[in-house]
Amino acid sequence: MPTALLERTAPLYQRVKSVIPPIEWPVFADDIDAILALKRQRNAVILAHNYQTPEIYHCVADIVGDSLALAREAMKVDADTIVLAGVHFMAETAKLLNPDKTVLIPDLRAGCSLAESITAADVRLMRARHPGVPVVTYVNSSADVKAESDICCTSANAKKIVESLGVPEVIMLPDEYLAQNVAKTTSVKIIAWAGHCEVHERFTAAEVRALRADHPGVIILAHPECPPEVVAEADYAGSTADMSAFVGREKPTRVVLLTECSMADNVSVNHPDVDFVRPCNLCPHMKRITLPNIRRALETMTNEVTIDPALAERARRSVERMLAV
Repeated sequence: MPTALLERTAPLYQRVKSVIPPIEWPVFADDIDAILALKRQRNAVILAHNYQTPEIYHCVADIVGDSLALAREAMKVDADTIVLAGVHFMAETAKLLNPDKTVLIPDLRAGCSLAESITAADVRLMRARHPGVPVVTYVNSSADVKAESDICCTSANAKKIVESLGVPEVIMLPDEYLAQNVAKTTSVKIIAWAGHCEVHERFTAAEVRALRADHPGVIILAHPECPPEVVAEADYAGSTADMSAFVGREKPTRVVLLTECSMADNVSVNHPDVDFVRPCNLCPHMKRITLPNIRRALETMTNEVTIDPALAERARRSVERMLAV
């Protein structure tokens, strides 16, 4: 590695040295250095989800967080270009909230099994089956689906959104397990859709019990997209932001995060004294985003996310209603 490049990137490596071996850093350093320069040239910012790998999350991202944090912060961005290091529905949401900005996604194939589990036609069918019942849609959904919905939610604010409507029942889409977990905490009747996240649905209650047996005293945190029986076995359930805050607040000696692999890596960087047990369920869609394709997107200004204006207006309304709550 050239000496000048080594010197420029050394402070960044200090952030991630606990999760990236020294031998791997030269593979990342050139792209990181180029991306930082391209951001200045393009007046661009990078929004990165918690499931991105540490070299993206800690070294090139300007704004990081869960889907709610990214939705909120996207509205405050003072830049011409937004690069969304995450999956396609997140890039769409950034575009909905920033219609006059250029939004790029480094790989157009970065989809989401949950978002793909439902279509706009499915939402219309649910409305026909349950006339007058409002539709609450998880932000992990396409703009088409958001446009057919009354209001959006995230895993962090789902209960609050459901109860804010002041109605006895709601349709909640598309994550069945999130809907079931929220239903256990509220008197509002929830009609669910049978969509699942391929990362979180694989966790089992038996796996949780095995983790406790193998790691006495471990604290287990679960994402509410996990099956209800998994959440019931956990010590705490919350969004990725909630789990990160729990670790920072409680400082457990040993902890398990039942969510995507990279989440533990990213949280552990800020909490080196906490022992993270890593049962790794990897999201293949999130892992399509890499330093090389972030660099390529900024160099070529390709993979721009566009949404039909009429559709965008309807979808934006659902997101803005959520943000207002």
